[in-house]
Amino acid sequence: MPLSSGEQLGHYKILSMVGKGGMGEVYLGNDTRLGRSVAIKVSSREFNDRFEREARAISTLNHPNICTLYDVGPNYLVLELVEGEPLSKIIERGPLPLDKALSYAVQIVDALAAAHAKGVIHRDLKPGNIMITRNGVKVLDFGLAKFSSEKVSNESATSIQTVTEPITRAGAILGTLYYMAPEQVEGRETDERSDIFSFGVVLYEMITGQRPFTGDTQAAVLAAVLKDQPPPMSQRQPAVPRALERVVRKCLEKKPDDRWQSARDLKPTLELIDLDAPPASTASSSVPIPVQIPRDKPKPKAWLWPAISAGLAIGLAILGWNVLRTPAVSDLPLVRQDVNLGSDIALPPPTTFASNVVISPDGTRLAYVASAASGGPRKLFTRRLDQAKAVDLPGTEGANRPFFSKDGRWLGFAVNRKLYKISVDGGAAAPLTDLAGTFGGAAWGDGGIIVAQLGLSLARIPENGGQPSPLLPLGNGESLQVSPNILPGGKAVLFASNFGVDPDKATIDVVTLADRHRKTLVGGGSFARFAAPPNGAKGVGHLLYIFKGALYAIPFDPEKLETRGAAVPILDDVIGAGAVPGKFDVSQTGTLVYQRGGGSAARMATIQSLDSAGKPQPLLAKQGEYRMIRLSPDGKRVALSVADGASYGIQAYEWQTDRTTKLTFGGGNFAYPAWSPDGQFVVFVSGTGIMMWTRADGSGQPQQLISGNSINVPWSFSPDGKRLAFMEQSGADQILTVEVEEQGGQLKAGKPEPFLRDAFNDTQPSFSPDGKWLAYTSTEAGSVADVYVRQFPPPASGQGGKWVISNQGGQGPIWSRTGHDLLYQAPGGQIMAASYTVKGDTFVADKPRVWLEKPGSTDFDLFPDGKRVAAVMPVASSEGPKPEHEVAFLLNFFDELRRRVPLSGK
Repeated sequence: MPLSSGEQLGHYKILSMVGKGGMGEVYLGNDTRLGRSVAIKVSSREFNDRFEREARAISTLNHPNICTLYDVGPNYLVLELVEGEPLSKIIERGPLPLDKALSYAVQIVDALAAAHAKGVIHRDLKPGNIMITRNGVKVLDFGLAKFSSEKVSNESATSIQTVTEPITRAGAILGTLYYMAPEQVEGRETDERSDIFSFGVVLYEMITGQRPFTGDTQAAVLAAVLKDQPPPMSQRQPAVPRALERVVRKCLEKKPDDRWQSARDLKPTLELIDLDAPPASTASSSVPIPVQIPRDKPKPKAWLWPAISAGLAIGLAILGWNVLRTPAVSDLPLVRQDVNLGSDIALPPPTTFASNVVISPDGTRLAYVASAASGGPRKLFTRRLDQAKAVDLPGTEGANRPFFSKDGRWLGFAVNRKLYKISVDGGAAAPLTDLAGTFGGAAWGDGGIIVAQLGLSLARIPENGGQPSPLLPLGNGESLQVSPNILPGGKAVLFASNFGVDPDKATIDVVTLADRHRKTLVGGGSFARFAAPPNGAKGVGHLLYIFKGALYAIPFDPEKLETRGAAVPILDDVIGAGAVPGKFDVSQTGTLVYQRGGGSAARMATIQSLDSAGKPQPLLAKQGEYRMIRLSPDGKRVALSVADGASYGIQAYEWQTDRTTKLTFGGGNFAYPAWSPDGQFVVFVSGTGIMMWTRADGSGQPQQLISGNSINVPWSFSPDGKRLAFMEQSGADQILTVEVEEQGGQLKAGKPEPFLRDAFNDTQPSFSPDGKWLAYTSTEAGSVADVYVRQFPPPASGQGGKWVISNQGGQGPIWSRTGHDLLYQAPGGQIMAASYTVKGDTFVADKPRVWLEKPGSTDFDLFPDGKRVAAVMPVASSEGPKPEHEVAFLLNFFDELRRRVPLSGK
């Protein structure tokens, strides 16, 4: 029986029915806990095979062109509400313009490639399952999906039925048959190449407005699919280039071995098709052959960096010469080079990469922050691309988020609670202003304008220093304004706006500096940058932004502040999501530089148990991207942040039952879990800095605990569970505590109270087993952090004692619950232990001793018995450095953008 408006399914309220078929109904609903609209697919009977298949398929996928699964009920699926128009309805109005058809085709193939990479075959790709939204394509309905390891019987393969619009009322199956591959029609084994056939049918129909295989009866359609060759598209659409004709014909080959063998191979070929080439009826061109650029390269040899420098310099010189000698638009090939900035080639060994890379406007210099792996201070480094080595800038210890001036002569950066500038050639750092709240990056534009994210919103700062002035107040429901980028001419500023933890609600906005008029440009996205026309030319350029781990480009007019056409995904391995700054930058000369991420095997790890002798025992042998682990109070579970596609979610894992419980849902980034002492709740921080809580058994949805003007990172509960210590990241990290209590199954927090506020970075507060002491990490003694202990609560006089525990630097204090030991990690990686005694209000610590010589991990927690640690152990890889140390240079990037995303909005 259909559901009525107002009925409830769990915590989802039914609003209205939006569709109905033989498998059940689809409703518009409201998630009453998160306050968002959702689509709810209700099965006509108890969770049937099709629904289970769809849930399994979509749950493995996280891609901007694939509908997201939010939740699963006993007979329903809760999905992302995709607002737009089905491709089938658009095709009913006639053939699509070639530029739009090709743009949609690239996005569909990108979605298929992502699904196939996860072993998911769609098997029901057709225009009715493709939605066109304002942000591009969404592939829907994985109800017939097959996992590549499955074996499907002939009977099941031929009995598939979907509700579409058939030729005759008696043949509901016909809507699917038009798009089935020959092997699928015959009930034979299907694989990725079957989806490619269906894609070819869809692309053919988009371009011509007609299906390639037709018939008056089911048998006639079957025969056409199995035997007939469709008419050339050029007969129905004369403007079709020969290259596009050949691509589609290869998709529609009867034998799978004769088709494109993977969507990943097909995508770059589609992207390189020139729609301005002569049509098939007059040209004798061929399908362009893409250059396959391997993403993962072996670690460069010591001689390679000078060669890279020379190559980059020559490439930039060639680009400059071409610009000087001719006013015509260049069409240079894309040149890519991957470099490991964390190796001894670029920096004195050993180093730890600590910030995003930025490139000067003229494309001749890089800047980034790095520090010694042994625990030395992080500094600002610069490197000219025509020189072999980077140099550090003295006086920039503790630097964060650098940015270039418009002329490339200065670098801005933050240290603790101040914003500074320094010459790129070195010298004294000049203070610009005091920072209040979180510093989220800044931009330096024409006319000496600096716009920075201070706290939660944007502010203007004089380039020679002075008081910041607010630029734009937060809007209704807006939680954060991040990543400013000043447009050419200095009249307007791009920025990303976040609304809570849902990345789909984030927007790319622009605000004018004169009248502060605000406008939303893109729905969904973070960290925007404008790629202007090269060589200072005015006019339409490209808006670059990150959405769910992929870099998108869309034509953008900086004068009219308008986008044109559809956004096109350009790269899928750029680090950055949510409030995390997107780690890419682009120069005015057309060089893109970005840090690689996206799940390289170099980041894979397992969870191991180690005793003080270093003997390992597996806890979680399955490899994954794990970080920030915390053991439950009973030591039977571990909460951790786990990569899920382009996002990081919080999970709880119990090794005795090998059971994983997801604690966060629906995308977004979540980190730093902390258990309540009774093991009932887990507190963590969202990517937008909001502290949240959820039930540790996975029931219910995450709820907000604390919100403020900064990023609030939970760390440690007091033993009685009545107080939580956390870090406020606002320039210099500070320590606060807050009262918490359970009320009717909900976790409630009071007003945060400062524990320690000073000019240093104070982090990682950890309550002692008796709750009377708080250990923490601080840079008070200098650039190398140490572990300290203070009395809790502080004496009323505020002059309580303070004791240094580490003797040569340390971080991450952890108390042993079984004895008087305080553990921490030394700069060399060893886990140290310091025994202690307490005499009244005096804390006496012995000389630290080595507890574990070589843990092989910097991410660990101590078991309740005090005899072992659980640690994230990176899996040995031959693929070289960590991906966040790898920087890719793309020369001639503007030319590539014009080819893939034409400025006319095509």
